[in-house]
Amino acid sequence: MKVLKDILYRVSMEAVVGKTSVHINAVQFDSRKVEFNDVFVAVRGTLSDGHEYITKAVNQGALAIICEVLPKDIVDGITYVQVENSQKALAFMAANYYDNPSANLKLVGITGTNGKTTIATLLYHLFTKAGYKVGLLSTVTVQIAEATYPTTHTTPDSLTINSYLKKMNEEGVEYCFMEVSSHGIAQDRTTALEFAGGIFTNLSHDHLDYHKTFAEYRDVKKSFFDQLPAAAFALVNADDKNGEVMLQNTKAKKYTYALKSYADYTAQILENQFSGLLLKVNGHDLWSKLIGNFNAYNILAIYATGELLGLETQENLRFISELNSVSGRFQYVISKQKITAIVDYAHTPDALKNVLETINSIRTKNEELITVVGCGGDRDKTKRPIMGHIASELSTRVIFTSDNPRTEDPEKILEEVEKGVEPQNFKKTMTVVNRRQAIKTACQLAQPNDIILIAGKGHETYQEINGVRSDFDDLKIVTGFLSQLEK
Repeated sequence: MKVLKDILYRVSMEAVVGKTSVHINAVQFDSRKVEFNDVFVAVRGTLSDGHEYITKAVNQGALAIICEVLPKDIVDGITYVQVENSQKALAFMAANYYDNPSANLKLVGITGTNGKTTIATLLYHLFTKAGYKVGLLSTVTVQIAEATYPTTHTTPDSLTINSYLKKMNEEGVEYCFMEVSSHGIAQDRTTALEFAGGIFTNLSHDHLDYHKTFAEYRDVKKSFFDQLPAAAFALVNADDKNGEVMLQNTKAKKYTYALKSYADYTAQILENQFSGLLLKVNGHDLWSKLIGNFNAYNILAIYATGELLGLETQENLRFISELNSVSGRFQYVISKQKITAIVDYAHTPDALKNVLETINSIRTKNEELITVVGCGGDRDKTKRPIMGHIASELSTRVIFTSDNPRTEDPEKILEEVEKGVEPQNFKKTMTVVNRRQAIKTACQLAQPNDIILIAGKGHETYQEINGVRSDFDDLKIVTGFLSQLEK
């Protein structure tokens, strides 16, 4: 049991009705989870408003209500606290309830459009190899030392984040690497966390269904760096023009990395092959199993972070060279017929362009590059024709197909994707709505030495259609079809 006033530490309160000296059991923002003596935080969400469930929460036993607008009917014996922003209040309350666990480890947040999962995951493996107990909060998984937990959001809600960080404290975790999404920042899920560092990867077209404008999207990312403390580090990609913007108002120590610009951490690509990359990083040779220019940036960010967190240089280089690719990020299989199939999460224009340019820089041009790609439903529609343009411009053949249509008509999504195809590229495209059939078609079209790229879903092991999730793993499916061709 916790005292309410202690949980309200640092929360900006506008009015209090009742006592804050009461003991509460747990903090909840989902009325369905409220039990006896809990405190219910009424949060305004994108789909529903928690204020509509205050009465329900009280009826289920809530002892205290945190809200932006006090209800008309005040129930005797219930404490009501009016705040300016319920999301922000929830963040501080979550941190207080779990005894501010982020203060007891070195928490590093990674934000940007592309590269977050790869950098966070590889940093987890890097520091694990270096002998530390490490935590990971990512799109793909949550890791607490050796224990694995499922995940549903890039950045979980603040209660979930702090509960995981508390478990990390209990397990003796020293470092935690965390993906920080623009949604998570905008919804104050990371407010009240104490970060030891922040990494900015890049900024390109994404999430404009939520943020409306690119400037708003950029400024949300920037606010994460604005809030970093002076003791933290801020590491940004200097080759992205927005990197400088991220550093404008931060109190943190400023560092940069780049392949093309002057920076604190630089790298040259000496070799780029399907077997990996040979880089010269700050004067040191480094071989990595990762592939492509975009991974050169990721490796550089990982190297810089390792240095900033105190890893010895040669140890840092050695462990990075041992790291494997992340699930769903440029994962590939080669069939007995020498057909290469690559599965990648590329679901933004910039990510798709990076992957296709990487493949084209490695291939001999004597083989076909067959791309299978689509766009998710109920998400940013403006990127769809851009994705269609990039895929058709940089591939020799393209099969447009469903991603996760969600509640949208998949055929209409694909019509919007096709609008980006230039007339001269029409002949190299086809549309196969069923994703499994599209992958099968790509395998049937492929000849020895050809390359198949299946983009958009990467690590996801499901496909969502009309609210129903079905098992669907791009890598397993393409591997199965390729093996059938060998019989």
